[in-house]
Amino acid sequence: MPNLPVNGTELYYELHGPEDAEVLVLSNGVLMSTASWGLQTPVLAKRYRVLLYDCRGMWKSAHPKGPYTMELHADDLAALLDALHIETAHIAGISYGAEVSMAFALKYPSRARTLFLSSAVSGSDPVLRAFIETWAAAARSRDPQRLFEASYMLNFSDAYIAANRAAIESAAERYKLLDMDAVLELLDCFTRLNLTADLHHITAPTLVLVGEEDLLKPRKYSERIAHAIPGADLVVVPGAGHAICLEKAALFNAILLGFLAVHQ
Repeated sequence: MPNLPVNGTELYYELHGPEDAEVLVLSNGVLMSTASWGLQTPVLAKRYRVLLYDCRGMWKSAHPKGPYTMELHADDLAALLDALHIETAHIAGISYGAEVSMAFALKYPSRARTLFLSSAVSGSDPVLRAFIETWAAAARSRDPQRLFEASYMLNFSDAYIAANRAAIESAAERYKLLDMDAVLELLDCFTRLNLTADLHHITAPTLVLVGEEDLLKPRKYSERIAHAIPGADLVVVPGAGHAICLEKAALFNAILLGFLAVHQ
C-alpha cells in the first residue's frame, strides 16, 4: 500500500478484507508498526475492512518535526479516512493507539461507530512518567539496545517473557531501525496526554480492555476511563501484560469481534 499525503504529512496505510464490509481501524502502540497486528489482521479481515496505518513519526509514515499532539494524530486519522472515502469506522487501538482513538472519538464523534481501547491511559501519574523518561533517555542517547531493555519487560507478563525469551530478544534488532528523534516526539506527545476531564463527552459505544498484569499502564487507568465514558464496559484479561494483542491474541480477537457484533 502507498503513503498518502494527508494533513501536511504522509501516512503509510494498509487495507485488508472485503471492500464492502464495515471499516475497522487499528491504531498502533508507540513502538509498534502495522506488522504488529499480524495475529489480528487475518482473523478480523474475514468480517471487516481492516485499516492499518502508522501515525506520523512511526515506521513507514513520514517523520516530520514536532511537536505532535493527540489532537493532531486525530486530525491525521480523519484526513486519512477522507482520502480513502471512508465516512465512519469502528475505532480501535492499543496503548498510544488507544489514546489516539480517544482523541479521535472526542473530536470526530459522528465518525466513530464504536471505540475499543486496549491498555490505555487518559493521563499519567509520576510512576508512568518515570517509566517513559527511561525510554526517552535511551532515545536521546541513540541507544536502541538500551531502549529495548527499558521497554520490553514492561510490555509483557513474566510468564510470557519466560516462554518467549528468544523471540522477544530477536525483536531487539528492530529497535536499530527506529528514528530516535521521531520516538522522542511521540514520547513527548504522550507525556502531555490529558483527556480524563473530557471523556464524558464520548458518545460511541466503548469497551475498555486491560491486562491483569499490565505493569506499564495498570488496571487503575482503565477503570478511570471506563468510569468516565458513559456506558463503557471494562474487561480485565487474566494473566496478560500490556501487549494483550500479542500475549493473548485469540482472546483479544474474540473480545473485539464479540463487541463489534453487538454494535453492528
